[in-house]
Amino acid sequence: MMPALSPNTQAILLLTAPLIAGRGTSTPDLLTPGEYKRLARHLRTIQSQPADLISPDAGELLRACQPVIDQSRLQRLLGRGFLLSQVIERWGTRAIWVVSRADAGYPRRLKGRLREDAPAVLYGCGQISLLDTGGLAVVGSRHVDDALINYTTSVGHLAARAGRMLISGGAKGIDLAAMRGALEAGGKVCGVLADNLEKASLNREHRNLLIEGQLTLISPYDPSVGFNVGHAMQRNKLIYALADASLVVSSDVDKGGTWAGAIEQLQKLRFVPVYVRSTGEESAGLDALRKKGALAWPNPEDTESFEAVFSSTSAESSIFTNDELFESQLAAPKSPEPAAASQDGPAVTAASEDEEEQQEILEEKPLVTPTVPAAPGMEATPADALFAAVRESIQRLLTTPKKDAEVAAALEVLTPQARAWLQRLVDEGVLEKQKKPPGYIIKRKRLFE
Repeated sequence: MMPALSPNTQAILLLTAPLIAGRGTSTPDLLTPGEYKRLARHLRTIQSQPADLISPDAGELLRACQPVIDQSRLQRLLGRGFLLSQVIERWGTRAIWVVSRADAGYPRRLKGRLREDAPAVLYGCGQISLLDTGGLAVVGSRHVDDALINYTTSVGHLAARAGRMLISGGAKGIDLAAMRGALEAGGKVCGVLADNLEKASLNREHRNLLIEGQLTLISPYDPSVGFNVGHAMQRNKLIYALADASLVVSSDVDKGGTWAGAIEQLQKLRFVPVYVRSTGEESAGLDALRKKGALAWPNPEDTESFEAVFSSTSAESSIFTNDELFESQLAAPKSPEPAAASQDGPAVTAASEDEEEQQEILEEKPLVTPTVPAAPGMEATPADALFAAVRESIQRLLTTPKKDAEVAAALEVLTPQARAWLQRLVDEGVLEKQKKPPGYIIKRKRLFE
């Protein structure tokens, strides 16, 4: 049985989801992602959360939201409670779960990397915990020959043997070949679907894999929605955001979802390294991606060489290639703020509060690169610059004791990297490492100097 939806998630569904309960269901004037983003910011500004909009005394709050979204429109959307109860029952019978950005169970990778552009609501079937384990994203064209299908299937086999989850889009062609290859070899797979999650969850071939925890299917779109080109294009960023590295097996030039997703990753998002197939028949699309910064896939043949792909790039793919996260740390506030509700719901941890505050500052103020002190006669190294960018964020995290792994998770870097930074701050006298409770904590006399 699907767990009960939180009040925040219910409100967000009422505002943004079509709530398709069957044929003929009419869709009202739903809030677009951009409109919901503005509403969520406004709610946070006035110390409220989405759940407050469906409380018995929400009238005054709805009037307070009039400058952002028309009050009558909000009332129409929020008045769909009966329809929501119908679709919740329908989803439950199909073992489909729903989480919103306001929920603690929302995938950290999506919220940490996409931030306000992470889907307000995420639907899924299978183990949600798989979504934060990382892995290899494999994407490519729908219409390919058998040679490329076989090649992609072998990549899926190797990912499974190496214990790496495979992430793809579930479309015919390259996507399905990669996913089936990993599943055949006993690996774990995440399919990010653009349509028909409900149909996929009921597929007999998928059912046991979902139950056994080998397969997780997710979608940012209503489980019953049909195919839409725009949806297929938009879900690409989720595939990359869930991964540690990516491989483009085939692509057209200057057209198609595979090309658009890879270009967005190379030129804008930069969450993970983008590799392109480097053997077999030549491809004008892959050659063009190489010219724009994609890397040649090193063609690993065993698990050891496959793991080397990740070990050589994982540090960069976790935080330093994510421009938005890196820049938000450069602009991080220098003094602690009082606890406040997060953009989608109440604050849960100091780290989640920091993320929202940093995002607001990123949008409102120009970025200033901090000065990095260097030894006399020596220039500051790139490592010094990176350390200077994250040190204040680390200090803000450590007002309560945290272990190195917890700091690494909050910053989305490898634990050894976090441990090195922590030790450097200990050596400087900024932090101390205590035994009870175990963890690093800031020295009070140096708090936010």
